[in-house]
Amino acid sequence: MSGRLHLAGGGWSGTPEPWRAFLADARAAGGRERPRIAVLAVRNGDEREHVERLVAALTGPVDPRVATAPHGGALDAAVLDDVDGVLVGGGLTPAYLDAVLPLAERIRALVADGRPYAGFSAGSSIAARHALLGGWRHDGVPVVDEEIGEDLGELLVRDGLGLTDLTIDVHAAQWGTLARLITAVGGGLVPEGAAIDEDTVLVLGDVTTVGGTGNVWWVSSGDGAVAVRREPAA
Repeated sequence: MSGRLHLAGGGWSGTPEPWRAFLADARAAGGRERPRIAVLAVRNGDEREHVERLVAALTGPVDPRVATAPHGGALDAAVLDDVDGVLVGGGLTPAYLDAVLPLAERIRALVADGRPYAGFSAGSSIAARHALLGGWRHDGVPVVDEEIGEDLGELLVRDGLGLTDLTIDVHAAQWGTLARLITAVGGGLVPEGAAIDEDTVLVLGDVTTVGGTGNVWWVSSGDGAVAVRREPAA
């Protein structure tokens, strides 16, 4: 058995829909009504505030085990001891990958043992085998606004946590990042991917579902073209 991935595209609307299935999976995995959740946040000075918002967004009884780090810092691996699920927050995506990647083997082992993984924005992006960390230009040509480039210039793909072969981008409709993923797939940087709207969750398991209030935009290539398919939340 392997745990499901719950990849949210960000957003703070307050709707609990993106998190209900994650909490149910965590309860089932650990056998605890109040599941023990490892919450990881990599921020530049507001780590605790971000964790509080993430835990509040879960809208259910949880026992959070928290590890935070500033940009360029390290996360305490002990946060993953005896947990029923893992939740990785949002912020600067390259900083998240640098901090969380040393824990990747343990996170993969937890998922392989049936524990669910949830990502919020950056936490969703870094879950991929080929993680699209940001950028706003491709071969020098602007493809999205510089403000959403994640402090990067050219589009950058690095090895991520390896939990899914899909490359993930987030805030799709709200920030226009669908264009970045289309460019990454069309330019051969990644084979395929999914761009997730805010307040929307893509659940990957034996069955793939979309929950929340927005859409997932599936991007693939073939026959010299890039195809985009919209899947609304059920």
